[in-house]
Amino acid sequence: MNDAMNKIVFVEDDKDVGELIAAYLARHDIEVIVESRGDRAEATIAAANPDLVLLDIMLPGKDGMTLCRDLQQHASWSGPVVLLTSLDSDMNHILSLEMGASDYILKTTPPAVLLARLRLHLRQAAAAQPHEDVSHALSSQKALQFGTLKIDPINRQVTLGSDIIALSTADFDLLWELATHAGSTLNRDALLKTLRGVDYDGMDRSIDVAISRLRKKLLDSATEPYRIKTIRNKGYLFAPHAWDV
Repeated sequence: MNDAMNKIVFVEDDKDVGELIAAYLARHDIEVIVESRGDRAEATIAAANPDLVLLDIMLPGKDGMTLCRDLQQHASWSGPVVLLTSLDSDMNHILSLEMGASDYILKTTPPAVLLARLRLHLRQAAAAQPHEDVSHALSSQKALQFGTLKIDPINRQVTLGSDIIALSTADFDLLWELATHAGSTLNRDALLKTLRGVDYDGMDRSIDVAISRLRKKLLDSATEPYRIKTIRNKGYLFAPHAWDV
């Protein structure tokens, strides 16, 4: 994928804002499809199959935060999601990252900076494409069982006790990587290289955010995690004997 082939779906109910940003990005070889309603966005995204989705938060039909969450669980599309909003809120910023957003950008951001940040996420997504064979290779693996946790790579299904845990494609791949190295510490660089094909630059927090999502969904403690442990200055460790209750 190169810049000339980039396609974005921009979910924005303000017609003027949508047209302005679409026109600016088009001048820089990024095709933009503008969708004005949140409750139509998933159908538009499925039809367009874009490289990136740009979401406003305040939308008719379905808000951007809910859309962000739902897209992470949508098996047929797993590209980057970026929030573009006028809401300058630390809580919304944190919540959006925990829901799987790649970035949270204010509408007051200069267009050139917006373009640079979108191109960064597009490049990272493109670099990760060759590593999608990590996901496909799981089909030849046997299910893993740790106490009440079962990870089935063929059906890409995770159960904890009697509950099915809904995970995005990226989060499932992260859990599988951790679980297949149970008892060993994996650092951010190793995880990023394996799952996304990029080197850790000292600033990327995407693995930390994904770990936080996994902990929440797998009923681990947010303050004192014992199932997916943080090993200070080293990385993360999947504890194989922490799933019995």
